[in-house]
Amino acid sequence: MVRLIVQRFMQLLLLLLGISFLVFMSMHIAPGDPATIIGGPNATESDLEAIRESLGLNQPVLVQYVDYLAGLFQGDLGYSYQTKQAVSDAIVSRFPATIKLATASMIVAIIIGVIAGMVSARKQNSWLDVTSTTFALAGVSIPNFWLGAMLILIFSVNLQVLPVGGLNSPFYTVDGIKELILPAITLGTASAALIARMTRSSMLEVIRSDYIRTARAKGVRKHSLIWIHALKNAMIPVITVIGINFGGLLGGTIITEQVFAINGIGRLMIDAIAARDFPVVQGTVLLVAGIFVFVNLVVDVIYALIDPRISY
Repeated sequence: MVRLIVQRFMQLLLLLLGISFLVFMSMHIAPGDPATIIGGPNATESDLEAIRESLGLNQPVLVQYVDYLAGLFQGDLGYSYQTKQAVSDAIVSRFPATIKLATASMIVAIIIGVIAGMVSARKQNSWLDVTSTTFALAGVSIPNFWLGAMLILIFSVNLQVLPVGGLNSPFYTVDGIKELILPAITLGTASAALIARMTRSSMLEVIRSDYIRTARAKGVRKHSLIWIHALKNAMIPVITVIGINFGGLLGGTIITEQVFAINGIGRLMIDAIAARDFPVVQGTVLLVAGIFVFVNLVVDVIYALIDPRISY
């Protein structure tokens, strides 16, 4: 297990290095000049040159990248071109809202997905199975921005039972929970659909296994058969989907944060891309990539805890 963690940590460093290079180069190759945006429409050419020199943008791209890596290895993500704020401070101030939204969305997805998948597997080819399958198809097909707008229209505008957006209250308060409901459902619906389909197929495979038939023949109660014997083994592939989707939720909060006016990493990234704020974009992408790889490492560790047959 220790060897696995060390190997994955080295892979994480190499992956982040490659991502930093791709993001850095793509931002510099893309059209648009940060100096023009910072200087404004009335800036002269000499003003633009002074801005580029102060930001180091007049140097060759590879030299800029080496300087960026030197600061990165020292824990320095740079400073925002727009606000002059340290990128690490900007991320720290915005990250709690994103992690709160992603965690709540994952909880919603797990609860809905696992229950729907288990019910669908136990009642195969019944109306419950058809309903669950239809829900899974709709959840994957419906765009987040449309679903979020519809939920706001119904529950915020018409019924006026939930707030329109923003995560300004502590999550452990009633107001904080109300603020999380609509964005969590919006972001977690697609993941819930994938988890439901994976749970259903995995449960059907496990239920047809020989050891389940043996337990049923010995007179094991149906409730114990499903929740104790079948569910634990069926959850192994489901955990993979959950881990991958959680990493994807962190990077997929952009649209949901825009719809619900949540000041998280997603909105920070969008604003930085529009302003050609290279350091902020690079810092947010590295953060999301690092968390994604870390979540996959945690999933591998959970494998070994759930299934003793798996050994690293």
